[in-house]
Amino acid sequence: MDNAFIFEDERIDEVNEDIRLIQKKDGLTFGTDAYLLAAYVKRQKNAVAAELGCGTGIISLLCAARDKFSFIHAFEIQEDFASLTQRNIDLNSLGDRVSCQPADIRNISSKDVGRELDAVLANPPYMLTSSGKRNESDAKNIARHEVHGTISDFCACARRLLKHGGKFYCVWRPDRLSSLFSALAENKLEPKEMTFVHADTDTAPSIVLVCSVKGGAPSLKISPPLIMHECFAGESKRVLTPKAQKIYDTMSFDN
Repeated sequence: MDNAFIFEDERIDEVNEDIRLIQKKDGLTFGTDAYLLAAYVKRQKNAVAAELGCGTGIISLLCAARDKFSFIHAFEIQEDFASLTQRNIDLNSLGDRVSCQPADIRNISSKDVGRELDAVLANPPYMLTSSGKRNESDAKNIARHEVHGTISDFCACARRLLKHGGKFYCVWRPDRLSSLFSALAENKLEPKEMTFVHADTDTAPSIVLVCSVKGGAPSLKISPPLIMHECFAGESKRVLTPKAQKIYDTMSFDN
């Protein structure tokens, strides 16, 4: 049965929430950033959401598995990944909760989904096109670099899709936080909550999670940092901290 869903350059992995995920062998694979963003999203059971630049669709699938929304519209500019996401939706029997279509986030508006939405989720490319080493894989390059949309484009799309008071959830790099905040301000998306994520107590934050509200009043809550790992004396192996483990167990920061 699984062989009907995959091609030679793909594999199926079982990930969190018992989701079976088709991933390309030479593409970006499911990682911490995507899972933490899905966990950061608060449950709005009767709400409708969108995911921008969905890749394999894992964030939408995780949210659907935990009933965080009644329906999620996933968008992906790379047609082969949009097709892959739809196969992941079918593989996990979530077609009544998630749909995917190929689309450029720079052209999407609420007209494309028939209404203004309650929430928008995004794990945008973190890197400028001029920064870093170009990946051998075009898919990886597009996923990591702002080839098909800057953070300003993602925020502008969120503004067009959201209703007043709707939430925009984003995972981003701390060293480019000023770019995110500038783009949010340009699009009347007010950051309301922010959490920095550290690999351990000795390192600077590697990612930041931000929840913004369209048309919200200025008031930013900076949550205690999430420390992912801890080491015990005499041991080289790192383990998840109790807080990180609980987030993985419950797929929620509300603990």
